[in-house]
Amino acid sequence: MVNTTARAKRRYDMAAPRWGDKMRTLGYYEGYLGFLSSPQRHNDRNVHVVDVGAGTASFAEAWVAINGPPRALTLLEPSRPMLERGQTALRARGVEPKLVQALLGEADLEPADEVLAAHVIEHCADPLTALRQIHDLLRPGGRLHLVVSKPHWCNAIIWLQWRHRTFRKEEILALVSKAGFDVEQVYSFPSGPPSRTSCGIVAIRKG
Repeated sequence: MVNTTARAKRRYDMAAPRWGDKMRTLGYYEGYLGFLSSPQRHNDRNVHVVDVGAGTASFAEAWVAINGPPRALTLLEPSRPMLERGQTALRARGVEPKLVQALLGEADLEPADEVLAAHVIEHCADPLTALRQIHDLLRPGGRLHLVVSKPHWCNAIIWLQWRHRTFRKEEILALVSKAGFDVEQVYSFPSGPPSRTSCGIVAIRKG
């Protein structure tokens, strides 16, 4: 996850040792597996995957579990402890990720074929700018797997700690389109906390 304040970064650093286990306990890793296994999946391992705001790389780990090791996998994340735990998780799956400790928009990365972004843009100062920066990371025709927070009382509780935004479906679809994407799929998480807090979108970068 991404936030520009030093205070928030310290919170992510402190949360890192428990973050991966928490993601599994709350069902987010299983939710990501379901999202990435949905009918629009394209199984191509000769790709560069970038996980934006990777945290401990649960989203990237789910991608690898389904598709196998990609040609290259980059974790973009401002918290070093989060990156190191993500690296450990991916190494256990036979993947050596490139670690980039930076915020979205700060790093010059190799163009990506697939971008993973789970609960990232709601922590950015300008979500549309964040989506345009993700657009610029992708090759034309590249695919974005986006998970965002949606309105629900569970997110009201989470807001007390992280001060994140939520997006109504029509609002986030408009932003994704305005940022230069064609929406391929909207995914509803079927169960657990992800079904209450999250909405999934697959979108293709226009040429």
